[in-house]
Amino acid sequence: MKAHYKIFMIYQNKIFKIIIDLVTIIILYVLLLSLLVGVVNILLDIKSILFGTLGGGFGQIVSSVLTIFVLIDLFKTFVDFREHEEIRITYVTDATILIVMREIAAGVYDQRFDYQFILGLSTLVLILGIVRALTVKYPPK
Repeated sequence: MKAHYKIFMIYQNKIFKIIIDLVTIIILYVLLLSLLVGVVNILLDIKSILFGTLGGGFGQIVSSVLTIFVLIDLFKTFVDFREHEEIRITYVTDATILIVMREIAAGVYDQRFDYQFILGLSTLVLILGIVRALTVKYPPK
Protein backbone atom coordinates (compact mmCIF):
# COMPACT_ATOMS: atom_id res chain seq x y z
CA MET A 1 0.00 0.00 0.00
CA LYS A 2 2.84 2.43 0.84
CA ALA A 3 4.58 1.76 -2.48
CA HIS A 4 1.35 2.62 -4.31
CA TYR A 5 1.10 5.88 -2.34
CA LYS A 6 4.69 6.88 -3.25
CA ILE A 7 4.02 6.26 -6.94
CA PHE A 8 0.88 8.42 -6.68
CA MET A 9 2.91 11.21 -5.06
CA ILE A 10 5.47 11.08 -7.89
CA TYR A 11 2.74 11.42 -10.52
CA GLN A 12 1.06 14.16 -8.51
CA ASN A 13 4.28 16.21 -8.33
CA LYS A 14 4.82 15.81 -12.08
CA ILE A 15 1.25 16.95 -12.75
CA PHE A 16 1.69 20.01 -10.52
CA LYS A 17 4.95 20.92 -12.28
CA ILE A 18 3.36 20.57 -15.71
CA ILE A 19 0.40 22.74 -14.72
CA ILE A 20 2.64 25.41 -13.19
CA ASP A 21 4.78 25.41 -16.34
CA LEU A 22 1.71 25.83 -18.54
CA VAL A 23 0.32 28.65 -16.41
CA THR A 24 3.63 30.53 -16.43
CA ILE A 25 3.95 30.11 -20.20
CA ILE A 26 0.45 31.49 -20.70
CA ILE A 27 1.18 34.44 -18.39
CA LEU A 28 4.46 35.14 -20.23
CA TYR A 29 2.63 35.30 -23.56
CA VAL A 30 -0.07 37.54 -22.07
CA LEU A 31 2.62 39.86 -20.68
CA LEU A 32 4.41 39.90 -24.03
CA LEU A 33 1.19 40.81 -25.80
CA SER A 34 0.53 43.51 -23.19
CA LEU A 35 4.01 44.94 -23.79
CA LEU A 36 3.40 45.15 -27.52
CA VAL A 37 -0.01 46.77 -27.08
CA GLY A 38 1.49 49.21 -24.56
CA VAL A 39 4.22 50.29 -26.96
CA VAL A 40 1.66 50.85 -29.72
CA ASN A 41 -0.43 52.88 -27.25
CA ILE A 42 2.60 55.04 -26.39
CA LEU A 43 3.27 55.66 -30.08
CA LEU A 44 -0.34 56.74 -30.57
CA ASP A 45 -0.06 59.06 -27.54
CA ILE A 46 3.06 60.66 -29.02
CA LYS A 47 1.07 61.40 -32.15
CA SER A 48 -1.60 63.12 -30.06
CA ILE A 49 1.05 65.30 -28.36
CA LEU A 50 2.55 66.34 -31.68
CA PHE A 51 -0.81 67.32 -33.16
CA GLY A 52 -2.69 68.22 -29.98
CA THR A 53 -2.08 69.79 -26.62
CA LEU A 54 1.07 69.17 -24.63
CA GLY A 55 -0.47 69.27 -21.16
CA GLY A 56 -2.84 66.30 -21.19
CA GLY A 57 -0.79 63.98 -23.35
CA PHE A 58 2.49 64.30 -21.45
CA GLY A 59 1.07 62.89 -18.23
CA GLN A 60 -0.48 60.03 -20.20
CA ILE A 61 2.86 59.18 -21.82
CA VAL A 62 4.69 59.23 -18.48
CA SER A 63 2.04 56.93 -17.00
CA SER A 64 2.19 54.62 -20.03
CA VAL A 65 5.99 54.39 -19.98
CA LEU A 66 5.99 53.55 -16.27
CA THR A 67 3.33 50.92 -16.93
CA ILE A 68 5.59 49.40 -19.59
CA PHE A 69 8.42 49.28 -17.04
CA VAL A 70 6.11 47.47 -14.61
CA LEU A 71 5.22 44.93 -17.30
CA ILE A 72 8.90 44.43 -18.13
CA ASP A 73 9.68 43.79 -14.47
CA LEU A 74 6.81 41.31 -14.18
CA PHE A 75 8.05 39.62 -17.35
CA LYS A 76 11.55 39.32 -15.80
CA THR A 77 10.00 37.87 -12.64
CA PHE A 78 8.13 35.15 -14.54
CA VAL A 79 11.10 34.32 -16.77
CA ASP A 80 13.29 33.99 -13.68
CA PHE A 81 10.65 31.81 -12.04
CA ARG A 82 10.57 29.54 -15.10
CA GLU A 83 14.35 29.17 -15.05
CA HIS A 84 15.02 28.82 -11.32
CA GLU A 85 11.61 27.83 -9.92
CA GLU A 86 11.81 30.54 -7.28
CA ILE A 87 10.63 34.12 -7.05
CA ARG A 88 13.37 36.61 -6.24
CA ILE A 89 12.37 39.33 -3.82
CA THR A 90 14.42 41.91 -5.74
CA TYR A 91 12.25 41.56 -8.84
CA VAL A 92 9.05 41.79 -6.81
CA THR A 93 10.21 44.89 -4.92
CA ASP A 94 11.36 46.48 -8.18
CA ALA A 95 7.93 45.92 -9.71
CA THR A 96 6.20 47.27 -6.61
CA ILE A 97 8.41 50.35 -6.54
CA LEU A 98 7.58 50.99 -10.19
CA ILE A 99 3.86 50.59 -9.51
CA VAL A 100 3.98 53.11 -6.66
CA MET A 101 6.10 55.51 -8.72
CA ARG A 102 3.61 55.22 -11.55
CA GLU A 103 0.77 56.12 -9.20
CA ILE A 104 2.70 59.09 -7.81
CA ALA A 105 3.51 60.37 -11.30
CA ALA A 106 -0.06 59.90 -12.52
CA GLY A 107 -1.43 61.63 -9.42
CA VAL A 108 0.95 64.56 -9.74
CA TYR A 109 0.19 65.11 -13.43
CA ASP A 110 -3.58 64.75 -12.95
CA GLN A 111 -3.48 66.76 -9.70
CA ARG A 112 -5.90 64.32 -8.11
CA PHE A 113 -3.98 63.50 -4.91
CA ASP A 114 -3.44 65.70 -1.89
CA TYR A 115 -0.01 66.04 -0.36
CA GLN A 116 -0.70 63.53 2.46
CA PHE A 117 -1.41 60.73 0.00
CA ILE A 118 1.67 61.50 -2.09
CA LEU A 119 3.74 61.71 1.10
CA GLY A 120 2.41 58.29 2.14
CA LEU A 121 3.26 56.78 -1.24
CA SER A 122 6.71 58.38 -1.10
CA THR A 123 7.26 56.82 2.33
CA LEU A 124 6.23 53.48 0.86
CA VAL A 125 8.79 53.92 -1.94
CA LEU A 126 11.46 54.73 0.67
CA ILE A 127 10.63 51.60 2.66
CA LEU A 128 10.60 49.45 -0.48
CA GLY A 129 13.95 50.96 -1.47
CA ILE A 130 15.38 50.00 1.92
CA VAL A 131 14.01 46.47 1.52
CA ARG A 132 15.53 46.32 -1.97
CA ALA A 133 18.90 47.48 -0.68
CA LEU A 134 18.81 44.94 2.14
CA THR A 135 18.00 42.10 -0.26
CA VAL A 136 21.01 43.05 -2.38
CA LYS A 137 23.31 43.37 0.62
CA TYR A 138 22.03 40.19 2.34
CA PRO A 139 20.86 37.83 -0.42
CA PRO A 140 18.99 34.66 0.60
CA LYS A 141 21.04 31.49 0.49
